Formats: sequence, C-alpha cells, structure tokens
Amino acid sequence: MKIVAIAIGKRHDSDIVAAVDDYSQRVQRYSAFEWQILPTAKGKMAPDEIKRLESAAIMSQLKDDDYIVLLDERGSQLSSNELAAMLERQDMAASKRLVFVIGGAYGVADEVMRRADLTWSLSKLVFPHQLVRLILVEQLYRASTIRRGEPYHHE
Repeated sequence: MKIVAIAIGKRHDSDIVAAVDDYSQRVQRYSAFEWQILPTAKGKMAPDEIKRLESAAIMSQLKDDDYIVLLDERGSQLSSNELAAMLERQDMAASKRLVFVIGGAYGVADEVMRRADLTWSLSKLVFPHQLVRLILVEQLYRASTIRRGEPYHHE
C-alpha cells in the first residue's frame, strides 16, 4: 500500500524541513510514501473561492479507489494505536493508496469532505499547516512501528 500526503501550501518550511524529511524517510522503511505539495490559490479572492480552487486541485490528485483521510479539526480523534489499526485495516483490504489530505488556510470544499472516507482531527487545537505535516508524518511512523511491535512507542 502506498501512502500519499497531499498538502496545500508552500514547500516544507525550512525550520521544520529536516524533521519532516527524517520522519518521511522513516515511514518509507515500512510503506511507499510521498508528499504532494499543491500551491495555495493566489490572487485577491474571497475565502470561498480560494477554498474552491484549492479543493479542485486536491480532487484532481485523487483516484477512484483511494482511501482518503482528511485532516480537519472537526473530525474524530484517534489514538496512535487506533491509527495503527486503521493502517492495518487498509493494508489488509488491499488498498492501493491511502491518501492523507491537509487543506489550505480556509479548509476544503464540501466535495472534498464528502469524498473523505475518514475525517481525522489531530487535536481540538488548531495548528499551523507546516506543523500538521510534521505531526502527521511522525504519527505515520509511530503507527508503523506499533504495527511491527517495535519499541518506538511506549504504553
């Protein structure tokens, strides 16, 4: 199963790029993994128009058989063990691609929300998008080690 993380915004921030790259390489020990960074909509537009354009860019990257996890503060919270179990279920279901979506500053349009198989909230707190990327990839690594029974995660 390939894991893809789609994020709207600029390339990884130089202050956190080393950590994101480190965890991305760690995840690749367990699964094929890649980032797709899509640009923020530019120009003087209303937030709804920005959200519509960014969501169209996201939708263009999705395949019909992808399992989509949308990161959104209104979603369900998962423990690291629950995330590991979800990864295991998708692996056992022979999902070709597991796609995590991080929308832009204004979120995503309803069509992306409807397309998501799971909406996941990292916290009730709102984080900067660059930090969400780091948290996501670290949690993917943690979940991978849990699945293998490796000692990274402590109960």
